[in-house]
Formats: sequence, C-alpha cells, structure tokens
Amino acid sequence: MTTVAVVAARLPARRYLLLAVLALWVLGWAVFGGRDTLNLGGAELTPLHTSLNEGMDAIDDSRNSNPFFLYFINYIRLFLDESVTFVQALISQPSFGRPLPVLGWLGVVALATAIAWLWGNGRVALLTAAGLLSFGVLGLWQESMDTLALTLTAVVFSLAVGIPLGVWAGLNDRFNRLVTPVLDFMQTMPTFVYLAPLTLFFLIGPASATVATMIYAIPPAIRITSHGIRQVSHDTLEAGASLGATGVQSLRHVRLPMAKQTIIVGVNQTIMAALSMATIAALIDAPGLGKTVLKALQTLDVGTAFNAGLAIVIMAVVLDRVTSAASRRVEADRRAGRLRGTRRRRLELAGAFGVVAVLGYLSYTYVWAAEFPVQANLGSYVRQAADAGSLWVQDNLAAYTDALKNVLTNTLLNPFEKLLTTSPWWLVLAVGVAVALLVGSVRAALVTAAGLLVLVLLGLWQDSMVTLASTLVATILVMMLGVVLGVWMGRSDRVDTVLRPVLDAGQTMPAFVYLVPILGLFGPTRFTAIIAAVVFAAPIAIKLVAEGIRRVSPTTVEAAISAGTGTWQLISKVQLPMARSGVTLAASQGLIYVLSMVVVGGLVGAGALGYDVVAGFSQHQLRGKGLAAGLAIVVLGIVLDRVMRAATQRADVAAHGGVTHR
Repeated sequence: MTTVAVVAARLPARRYLLLAVLALWVLGWAVFGGRDTLNLGGAELTPLHTSLNEGMDAIDDSRNSNPFFLYFINYIRLFLDESVTFVQALISQPSFGRPLPVLGWLGVVALATAIAWLWGNGRVALLTAAGLLSFGVLGLWQESMDTLALTLTAVVFSLAVGIPLGVWAGLNDRFNRLVTPVLDFMQTMPTFVYLAPLTLFFLIGPASATVATMIYAIPPAIRITSHGIRQVSHDTLEAGASLGATGVQSLRHVRLPMAKQTIIVGVNQTIMAALSMATIAALIDAPGLGKTVLKALQTLDVGTAFNAGLAIVIMAVVLDRVTSAASRRVEADRRAGRLRGTRRRRLELAGAFGVVAVLGYLSYTYVWAAEFPVQANLGSYVRQAADAGSLWVQDNLAAYTDALKNVLTNTLLNPFEKLLTTSPWWLVLAVGVAVALLVGSVRAALVTAAGLLVLVLLGLWQDSMVTLASTLVATILVMMLGVVLGVWMGRSDRVDTVLRPVLDAGQTMPAFVYLVPILGLFGPTRFTAIIAAVVFAAPIAIKLVAEGIRRVSPTTVEAAISAGTGTWQLISKVQLPMARSGVTLAASQGLIYVLSMVVVGGLVGAGALGYDVVAGFSQHQLRGKGLAAGLAIVVLGIVLDRVMRAATQRADVAAHGGVTHR
C-alpha cells in the first residue's frame, strides 16, 4: 500500500475516533454534569490573585527609588515622551515659545500632498489633500494632528523593530518558533491588562501610550513579513543561488522584492493596529481623538463618537493609500529601469518642495494659514446625521436583530456554553487533549494539556470556558465572512476597490464607536460582544484570504478554466487549496483579533474573563485577578492557535502523500 493510501485510510478512522470522543463527552456530562466546575464568584480571590496584587503594589512603591527605574526605565520614558512631543510641536501643539505649531494646517496639507504625489500619483495626492482637509471640516484638526503624531511615532518604532524581526523569522525556523509565543502574548493580551502595568513603569502620558501601541502594532508586522518571506518560490531561490548569489544578495534582490506586496500588507496592518489603539490609549492620557471618543461615550453621544471615529478612519485610508501607491511606483520604476536620481526626478522634487516651502512659510507666519478656519467646521451636521441614523436603525431594525440574536444564541452559543461550563474540569481537559491529538499532533496535545492546567491554577476555569464558547462562535463567523468575501475580493479587482475602504473603516474604527449602536440594537448581552469581535476581526481575515487567492498562479487558473472547470470547482478545487497558507494565516489572525476583543465584550455584558479584566483595571483590590484573567486569555489563544496549526500541517501531509512540503 502506498503512503497516500495509508494516509487516506487513516483519515476516516480519525473522524470516527473524534465523533466517539465527542459522544463520550456528552455521556460524561450527563453523568457528572455540575461537579468540579471550579466556579469562582466575581469578588472572590484566590491566593494567587492576592499575590499578584501585592506584587503590583510593590512595583508602584519602588518606581522612584529602584535603580532599574531611575537609570533605565525613566530614560526610555523620557525618550518616548520627547519623540511624541517633538512631532506634536511640528504639527499640532504650541511650540518653541509660539502659540502655534511650526506647521499650520496649510503647511501640513501641502507637505502630505507633495509626499503622496512624489511617491504615489495624482489620485493619491488628491485623496491625501481631501483627507487632511476633512479633519478641519469635522472640527477636529488639532485632535487629528495629535493622533497622527502619536501614530507616526509608534509606527516608525514598530516597523523599525517588526520588519527586521519578521525577515529573521522568515529565514530562521528556530527563531520563528521562539518568537511565535511572544507574538501570541503581545497580540492577545487585552489592552486593559497591560495598560495598568505600563503606567506603573512609564507613568500616564505619551510614553505609556506609545509602548502600548507598539505592543499591539508590532506583531502584525512580524507575522505578515515572515509569511511573505516564507512564501517566496524555492525555484526562484534556487535559480538565484545557481547564478552565484550569496545569502545577503538573495535576500536583497529576490526574497524582499518578491515579498514586497505581503510586507506592505504588514505595514498597513501595523498602521491600522496603531490607529485602533487611539481610543483605548486615551485611558492613560494619550493625546488625540481618543479623548473625544471616550468623553462622548460616557454620555452615549453617538454623534460625537462617530465624528471622531470617522476622522480616524479617514486617516487610516489616507496612510494606507499613500504607502501602497508608493510601493507600486517604486516597483514600476525598478522594472522600467528608471532611477530616481534622474534630472527630471530632481526637478520634480525641487518643484514640489519649493511649493511646500512657500506654503509652510505662510502657515508658520500667518494665523489664517495656521489655524483651520472656523467657518469651514461642519462637524455639528455630521454629529446630527449620525444621531439620526442611529435612532432610525434602533427603531426600525430591532425585530430583525432580535431574531438573529435569538437564533444564534439558542441554537449555537447556549448549548455549547452549557456543555463547557457544567462539565467537570477534568473531563473538559481530557476531551481537549484527545481532540488536539486526533486533529493535530502530540505536541499540540501537550500544549493543550499544559494550557488547560494553567487555567485551573489561575483560578478562572469557569470564566475561561464562557469566554472559550464565545470566542469559537465568533471565530466561525469571522472565517465564514473571510472566505466568502476574501475569495470575492481576490477574484475581482473591482470588488477589491469597493470593499477595501470598508474593511479599513471596520478595522480602524475604535471599538467603542461601533459598540454604541450595536449595544442599542442587541442590548447588553454576550451576542453584542460576539458581533463586536466579528466586526473587529473580519477585515484582516478577509484581506489575508484575498491576498492568498491573488497569489495563486494565473497559469494554473487558466489551465483549469481551459479544462472546462466551472467557477465553483475552480474556487473549491484549485484556488482555495492552493491558497491554504493564506487561509490558515487568516484563521490564526482572526482568532487572535477575536480574543483581543474579549475585554471590550466585558463592557457590553459578556461577563467572564472580559469582565474580570475590566474590574481589575478599575478596582484596586481586583488588579491581581484582572491580570490573571488577561493571562488566561493569552493561554486560550496559544492553545487554540497551536491546535489549529497542527491540524493544518496534518492536512498538508495528507494532501501531499505523507510528505511535508516546507
């Protein structure tokens, strides 16, 4: 019997074993349900929670006396504060003894438009100018410039760290295995959890906000850069090696150019991740639009929150289009053999920055060119329209949203949650290990066993099971959207053009902004948290699936079409299987983004680990429990991610006849 036949024979047996395990779980639940569930009250603390609380108090007390703080942390805080303050002095805040920044609105618009034109094209330049002018039209010029200052500072630092590490992870399997759990920790740790420790180290202000943004923004840069480097064709690399290219030359002239489009996705995701932190970072006194959003949400002012959120979305779209257009132009110039040092190019640079210098001088000298005209402020009309739209949706769509909520909650979420929360902890652990072994590998089973035991030791088993149920349901919905819309985008440039701005908006809109209308539609329930997680996680999943579809060889697609393959067969039999790595990355990133929204779910009635984190952030005596809840979320993310990766590797082995292709 061949290897393929052996693998094929094993697959049905594994499916039967998996069904047997699930059946035994249900039987065990019927017999032992309600026992050993490790339930812990909301105000109850374990000895571990108390110890964590005492440790955080000790850090707070020693911040001004410990040499580690005095001679290391304080210097980092000073550097980050000064970096953000310097950029603010240039574009947003009074500086250098002046009542206005160095560049007023006219100078900033001119400089940004010139950069977009020089490194992009005329269309992107017009978009940039319109986008920046819209900040003033919305009545949020200074707040927008504060957000831009914080975002640019954090993005520069994040990319300076993330891209080199991503290249290293793409080239070195050992480093990739080492850095992956660190990225899981950084990306899945709820922001409320690490905001509190950051304030202990860096105090409130720009430094803590910059570090918090970097923690959230660096992982996409590393993961997606690594993915791009690993996806470069081995045939191309071998061709370069046969021509005598060294490792460094192969990296510079083969790997990086061919991975450029994927790396750009990583840059875009880093920018969007940084912008999405604007609201949450405002909790530790971060400057910018986040403060406006938070103040509006304290009174459920949907209009004001939407106005500020719209400014963040516009900023994300502008930055996304400029970086993408710049990459396309550089690539086009490289292929055409044109150099940027030509006389024509020098003239373009001189002319553009000559205009910028003139307009910048005007904005430096005259108030009318520095302060955005009050007469152009239309923010009040935008706020009124948003309020009216929110009320209309709540009044006219409640019947449909209630029906959707009830169907999904009663048929999927409630049964699954009941099975997880009322089963004995040891039964869930045994089932989890068995499932990981059957669908994944021995290593995945060991990780699952260790992770579930950690949840027991953290004293938050019951809440972890509630969170697990909601997370899995949300991830299923995310991947349904990701595959359907991602395939559609990947197959149609027109659809990509229409959907990409919508995805940018969904990914960068501060969570609290869209939570307000969602809360009004569905009420304070777990389903509200699930919808919030889906809205937050679906854009990255859709984009990664679309990119995977686009990377499928056009020759292969044409060959399949010429053989008489229909559209559905082409998608299911050719494009999706060949885009397996992109779909897997989308599922992994979607899962992580869902988990990162668990805390927000605690604010809208989801309870469980999200509520524990929020309570720990707001109540001093519960800080230790909140930190333990954040660690529990990280553990859940690592376990689910490892099981999913192992399952994908097993499927690859089966698809390739028992041989793993790297």
